[in-house]
Amino acid sequence: MQPKRYNLFSEHLKQHFGGRAHKISVDAGFGCPNRGGGRGGAGCLFCDPGGSGAVGIERALSVAAQIEAGKEVMRRKYKASRFLAYFQPFSNTAAPPEQLRALYDGALGVEDVVGLCVGTRPDCCPPQVLDLLADYHRRTYFWLELGLQSVHDPTLDYLRRGHDYRCFLEAYEQAVARGLRVCVHVILGLPGEDRARMLATADEMARLGVAGIKIHLLHVLAGTPLGALYEQGEVAVLEQEAYVRLAADFIERLHPRTLIQRLTGDGPRDLLLAPLWSLNKWEVLNAIDGELERRGTRQGGRCRALAG
Repeated sequence: MQPKRYNLFSEHLKQHFGGRAHKISVDAGFGCPNRGGGRGGAGCLFCDPGGSGAVGIERALSVAAQIEAGKEVMRRKYKASRFLAYFQPFSNTAAPPEQLRALYDGALGVEDVVGLCVGTRPDCCPPQVLDLLADYHRRTYFWLELGLQSVHDPTLDYLRRGHDYRCFLEAYEQAVARGLRVCVHVILGLPGEDRARMLATADEMARLGVAGIKIHLLHVLAGTPLGALYEQGEVAVLEQEAYVRLAADFIERLHPRTLIQRLTGDGPRDLLLAPLWSLNKWEVLNAIDGELERRGTRQGGRCRALAG
């Protein structure tokens, strides 16, 4: 098996733990401040009504019970023995620190859980919460995952994100100042963004030297405002070949040290309107590998932060 031409998160975990470690997604019952919460918002244009990554999670179970159920699945599929509790759907820092501590400690108390990953929005990172997360960073293996999607404010406005890039930058810089590992989520193929705009997001992630990144392609899901626009013919999605080329371009622009945690996505089959080719996840990943090999390039090969 040839080594990857990009900095793969799973390989980092193997090196860090001396073997494979697998994420288990849990739903701690959080909501999203962008859906009401005093703002009266209907949420982001693209977001699954059940929250990102909510597929297959038994919400009725406690956090510990969700992890135990996930462990059984991972053990059967991968013979896994180490696990990271991933607080994924909605905004998992949108609560007082004492409530968050009880939830995070409950996850870490489950046998064979060796770390935490906490997903949230940049406008849900007040100083007292970041101080709490920094404590977990000192105690265990920890990642903060911040949804950004794009560095361009007109795009964020169109998506109804409820925050601008400056808000993200402030949260990111305060997290890094506390020593936190931050994984940033971005989306390729957003309406109104051409190749230059999407690669500008890559250049900015390289300038920041982000520790980790998740690269998603735009999914159109039924029951979302974006889904309605797509069905009306007002939104287009990328074809597979175009996405593969764009993902390779994006990887080339990233800093070589950035850990790539995701390169594509696989939306819920029962909700996915487009692009249907995204269901063939391994075909897409293999095509990206093949494109980088065809070019004879790798992550960081066109990193402007290094050149400048």
